[in-house]
Amino acid sequence: MEENIRKFRVCGDKKIELSNYSSSYSAHYSKEDSAKALNKYKLEMEELQEKLYATNRYSLLIIFQAMDAAGKDSAIEHVMSGVNPQGCQVYSFKQPNAEEYKHDFLWRHYKNLPEKGRIGIHNRSHYENVLICKVHPELVLKEGIANISTLDSLNPHFWKARYESILDFEKHLFRNGTILIKFFLHISKDEQKKRFLSRIDDPLKNWKFSAFDVEERKYWHEYMKAYEEAINATATKDSPWYIIPADKKWFARLAIGEIIADTLKSLDLKLPKPPKEEKNTLAECKQLLLNEKK
Repeated sequence: MEENIRKFRVCGDKKIELSNYSSSYSAHYSKEDSAKALNKYKLEMEELQEKLYATNRYSLLIIFQAMDAAGKDSAIEHVMSGVNPQGCQVYSFKQPNAEEYKHDFLWRHYKNLPEKGRIGIHNRSHYENVLICKVHPELVLKEGIANISTLDSLNPHFWKARYESILDFEKHLFRNGTILIKFFLHISKDEQKKRFLSRIDDPLKNWKFSAFDVEERKYWHEYMKAYEEAINATATKDSPWYIIPADKKWFARLAIGEIIADTLKSLDLKLPKPPKEEKNTLAECKQLLLNEKK
């Protein structure tokens, strides 16, 4: 699987084109095989999360970006099901509210970062500000940025500066012990259509459907261009993107599970050993417990 993961990883060493990435790729796995393999990685993640929490030196930030119906919610549910909820925080970012618009675009994301020892999951993220805002630039005007009052102000220099703000933000996080994994769940337009129809036909899934999502399909090519530009502008060795084939949900979950487990393993986490004086205290406490009268 590691060879396959290298195919998905984007580190900024070369420009990518999304058209060169298959959305239906599943390596040699069947649905049944992938479920068994994912269980293995979930067990690894459970053990590694305990070490992450105990060492209290790193935090892990996992970002999920995708077109609607690509499977972000279900991936989070299935892949992270074995993780201790006390050490995991999930935030789903919607359109900014009035308070958030009073701050810079990174503010609400910064204040929802995971603490040391914890895993944070951002379902959509600060990248919305160079994705949906790139496709619908009128949204930027709501931010009330000085000297940005018309759509003409949103020139290439503006977007370049916004990418630089994101890079600086992520570099700062990495320098201070937050490890980033950025997933783009790459779904085809045809597969998205099938999933939308399933949501309409199944009464139990009706709540997931929004007419707005169908409207956004008109901008599919604009979104693909925005994702491509964002990935190329912000992929680095320390903050890589992973372009995950998402037409087959079961394979996407497997790939995501292995990448998270592999990233945690790379930190070489070890349970802390108590100092000598604490060991003596442990021995004393043990003896006191053994000597307790029934």
